[in-house]
Order: sequence, then C-alpha cells, then structure tokens
Amino acid sequence: MARIDAHLHVFAKVSSEFPRETTQSCPADREEPVEKLMESMAEHDIDQAVLVQIGGAEFEQHAYLKHCLKTYEGKFRGIGLVPAECDQPGEHMDRLAEDGGIIGFRLGAMGGPTDPLAPMDVKTFDTYPIWKRAAEKDYVLWLYPRAVDAPACAFLIDAFPQVRVVFNHLMICPGEGRFAWDAFGRPKIDTPMPPITRHSLTNLFQYENVCVLLSGQYAFSKEEYPYTDLAAWHQTLRGKFGSDRLMWATDFPWILEEPGYGNLVNLMDELIPDLSDKERQDIMGDTAKRVLRFR
Repeated sequence: MARIDAHLHVFAKVSSEFPRETTQSCPADREEPVEKLMESMAEHDIDQAVLVQIGGAEFEQHAYLKHCLKTYEGKFRGIGLVPAECDQPGEHMDRLAEDGGIIGFRLGAMGGPTDPLAPMDVKTFDTYPIWKRAAEKDYVLWLYPRAVDAPACAFLIDAFPQVRVVFNHLMICPGEGRFAWDAFGRPKIDTPMPPITRHSLTNLFQYENVCVLLSGQYAFSKEEYPYTDLAAWHQTLRGKFGSDRLMWATDFPWILEEPGYGNLVNLMDELIPDLSDKERQDIMGDTAKRVLRFR
C-alpha cells in the first residue's frame, strides 16, 4: 500500500538562491523546509508527497520547489504556478516541467464569465491556453476555483476530458471576502456546509478524469479536530466520486501546531469510519499513486 500526502507546501527563507514573495503568513525569515516535512512523514509512515508551489508564480520563484524535487528525486511530485499576466503560459509550463518533477499547475480563477447564464465559449477564457497545453503535454491541473468560477469549470473539463483534474480542499470554492487567518496562522474560510457551489461541481463525478482532495478541513470547519461538522460532506464526496478518485492530504505546514500531522493521518477514519480496507488504501495513497503516476 502506498501512503501519499497529496497536497502540502514547503518553502525556504528568502535568499538570492531561493527568492519568493513574502506575506503575513510567510515572512522573509520563515522557513518550512522539506526536511522538516520528511521527519513528520517518516514518523507516520507516509511514503511520498505532492509539493505545491507557494511564494510566487514566476519561474525563479520556483527555485526551492525545483531544489526539493531534484534533491529527493522520486520522493515527491511538484505542482507549479502560472503568472496571471503570462504572455506565453505554455512556454512557462514547459520550462518548469522540463526536469520531470513538476507534473502540473494550480489554477484559481478560470478566466471565463462569472455569470452562470452567460455564453460559455472556453476558447475565450483566459486560462484556455493553459488547459490546451495541459492536454498537449499531459500535465495535471490542480484546481482551487473561486466560487464565481465554479460554473465555468464544467465547460473546461468537458472541452478537455483527457486532462487529469484534481479539485483542491474538498471541492470547496472560497467566496468573495470570506478569507481570514485564524489564531494559529492558518487560512480560515467562512463557508456554509454543504457548500453552495456543490450544485455546479458535484455532477462532475461523471468525468472519469476528475479527482478530489480530502484536505484543508481546518479551514472550513467550525469545530475543533476531528471536524465532525464536515463528516456528511466527506460521505457525499465518497458517494459521488468513489474512493478511487479521492486523495488524502494534510496541507502541511499549516496543520503542524494544530491539530498535528499525526491527527491528520488518522482523520479519514474519524470522518468516514465505515471505510473498507480497499477504500482506505485508495484514499490514503493508491489513487494518488495511479493518477499522479508515482513510481
């Protein structure tokens, strides 16, 4: 059985070797190095992981991610970012992916109409060139769409059924003005449960190329661990997509202080206690191994 943490972040202190953007949560002198992650993984028998770029979308800002992928080749897969105003997104994607460690790219805004009743011509969407290049080069697209972009997702997925798509963080789409930081310095997103955007997204189960990350629970729950107010939504995703299209993830490093890496490893048995052995194996790693082609 593979055990894969399918979504997390690592970053170095700002330096000439590892430039990055700084934010309130990631000031210049903060670091969450990959070796610190690997200690938690080893302690809890996690074999591999997906490192998602943080700290900027420019090519040079991916330096630490590329360093981690090269230093620990085979241990990780990488998800990069594309600058919002990139004139040649395909070339940017190819340049980042040329070493083989970065296998996909994370998108937020879809760049299409925000009116769900507007004409949906995907060739006019700002992200159309990204989807087109993903289809051409077999890149994964890692989606964390805004609520206003939820209706557009189905049109892009329908246009590119060959692109592997992974919806982040329980397929929940943050609404405008709903983002904050909690007392532990973690993202906190005020959203009703089940999410209103479910009406736009859960029917995407019909597309076999769509998977969902079971992650980020701390950001959406109104309760402390084990976030039992999210249990029904986990069961809904299980029922819609099946365990072979669900992936478990911790969202390291935001969970280290509270509730702790080990509690996240055990979270699926808290929220979906009736998992069969096969379902547990799928969610805890086999789906990620197959879909993301870990060796």
